[in-house]
Amino acid sequence: MTGFVSFVGSGPGDPELLTLKAVDRLGRADAVLYDDLSSGEILNHVREGADLVSVGKRAGRASPKQDHVSRLLVDYAQNGGRIVRLKSGDSGIFGRLEEELLALHAVGIPFEVIPGVPSACAAAAAAHMPLTRRLTARRLQFVTGHDVTGALPDDLNMAALADAQATTVVYMGRRTFAALAEMVIAAGLPEDTPAFLAEGVSTPAETLRRSTVGDLARALVAEPPSKAPTLIFYGSLAPELG
Repeated sequence: MTGFVSFVGSGPGDPELLTLKAVDRLGRADAVLYDDLSSGEILNHVREGADLVSVGKRAGRASPKQDHVSRLLVDYAQNGGRIVRLKSGDSGIFGRLEEELLALHAVGIPFEVIPGVPSACAAAAAAHMPLTRRLTARRLQFVTGHDVTGALPDDLNMAALADAQATTVVYMGRRTFAALAEMVIAAGLPEDTPAFLAEGVSTPAETLRRSTVGDLARALVAEPPSKAPTLIFYGSLAPELG
């Protein structure tokens, strides 16, 4: 008997940002395979007796390989029942969603995808900052700050990333932002372009900091590493409104 898999985006960490559909699927699940950033109080919505399996991957830490996670998901689903694959933020944004969908599709397991609040949207809301601005920020772009090796990807579109009239959001880029900043400044982005750093969004550890691209790059080089998930914004950012 084949089960059914719900890919659920849990948002950035605050359980109050879960959608009603996410809460429903968690409450009816027989097993939940969850990421590190989707744990804590969010798992209080899982019914008693359901299997809880941590499959989270975090930069710089020992983590399960993606093929192992996909295999485990298939194994659970092939045993029947309702399975939730719980991912942080929105699972379609740097969440390795496609690989897990393909693994299920290959063996004929049905699934659904339930969107979650992207961490970039939650961070902007916490800062009272719109992600787009009339006339000056008509484009929004998300980019990963590291490749599979943990280094800055070497095939980035520098012309797009150096566009001061776009809002650029760098995911997982704390360690590599200094290198990225040097490259986009060399490509024409003014060093004093507004920048914004958000860590631990929607959690008790949330930290929000405004700066400029040049100043933030220099500060991150001098600071000790942080374990909190980090987003960096730059471009035509709205001023703080209190």
